[in-house]
Amino acid sequence: MSRLSAFSSPLLLGFDDIERVLDRVSKAANDGYPPYNIERVPRGDEQGEILRITLAVAGFTSDQLDVTVEENQLVIRGRQTEDNNRQYLHRGIAARQFQRTFVLAEGIVILGADLKDGLLSIDLVRPEPERTVRRISISAHD
Repeated sequence: MSRLSAFSSPLLLGFDDIERVLDRVSKAANDGYPPYNIERVPRGDEQGEILRITLAVAGFTSDQLDVTVEENQLVIRGRQTEDNNRQYLHRGIAARQFQRTFVLAEGIVILGADLKDGLLSIDLVRPEPERTVRRISISAHD
């Protein structure tokens, strides 16, 4: 039995990849750690729209964080290791690992990442797309 979706319309040609991306995003959205914000930053004159993703990564150092772009996804990983030299009387903060993934639109460029006060900020820019009109010639066959 085949699954029907909004993208199975005959008017939407070539959107199979978007459907797969939406499936992936909906599965990843269930994990709430670490919490994050996405905001628009006032844009510069020469740049397109700037977006900032800020993740709350208290307790992680820059060496324990990894920010990569894999295909069309921004992947942020955090890995903490157990410190066997410490003897805890109470342990409420666990050493934890995480992976947070954001699907990027075509043309998005990562400007950089910054870790300050337990917040990891990643700036992205979405360049203004060129608006083009292309005329398609019609061949007539008699």
